[in-house]
Amino acid sequence: MTVETHRSNHLFHTFLSRIGGVCIVLLPVGGLAGCGYTDSRTAHRAQLAMIGMNSTDVQSCVGIPDKIKKIDDHVQIFEYSRTLNIPSTNDSTLFPLQTLVNLTETAVGGAGKTCVADIRIEDDKVVDLHYSGDDDEIIGSDGVCSIVTRGCVRKPVASMRHVRRGPLGPISAFHSPRTPPVPEEATQVQATQVTVPATNAATVK
Repeated sequence: MTVETHRSNHLFHTFLSRIGGVCIVLLPVGGLAGCGYTDSRTAHRAQLAMIGMNSTDVQSCVGIPDKIKKIDDHVQIFEYSRTLNIPSTNDSTLFPLQTLVNLTETAVGGAGKTCVADIRIEDDKVVDLHYSGDDDEIIGSDGVCSIVTRGCVRKPVASMRHVRRGPLGPISAFHSPRTPPVPEEATQVQATQVTVPATNAATVK
């Protein structure tokens, strides 16, 4: 065996051992990772479904805002801050689950617990929904923010828009969707014709 061949085999086995180690760590917590994926899709679905909602419906399914910032007579921001309550898992002699969870979070990230959701409302209609904070779970992005909007997603209100479900739909767990335009409401203006009786003008001589 040549030196180059030995070196290539060594690098290959090192790569496999590292990948295998990550897979072994991820295997016991697959259920937890799956929750992160579902939460991310829920949060991103709300960024589409809530566009066009009125402010009353927003408060009915999300709740009373923690802060309200009035930009002008037409624009205001509803801000919601939430923290995810994650119970700790104790290690056992046979299965050190918490240690594996900690190693997984260190290796792949996604140990977020806080979300700040800002809902922009113009003329009493939602036009945008942004997430910020340490809000990523193990798989996907913005998963923690599902605790803000899942009430609306689980039980849609009348002013929400329908978003197609399924793997071929517009929702991804790994990035926010493009903000759609606010749906225009058809308005009918009825013109009322008023007949004003003619009056005789007085003639002044």
